[in-house]
Amino acid sequence: MRSNEAIARLDAAISALGDVHVSAWPEDTLREQLGELSTALCTLDALLSRIADEVRARGLRIEEPVSA
Repeated sequence: MRSNEAIARLDAAISALGDVHVSAWPEDTLREQLGELSTALCTLDALLSRIADEVRARGLRIEEPVSA
């Protein structure tokens, strides 16, 4: 995958995740979706960790952006 395409896809994922507000879900919905939500969160964590590890393996640092 080309780097520009990868960044665009990451930006789309960020946008989609920014729209998720579990605090607004009814309790019953959260309980019903908890298994799928847990799987999705663990998968995201593993993938983000892999990408970060690959960046670090090349001797680069991942830094939090400075707020404007």
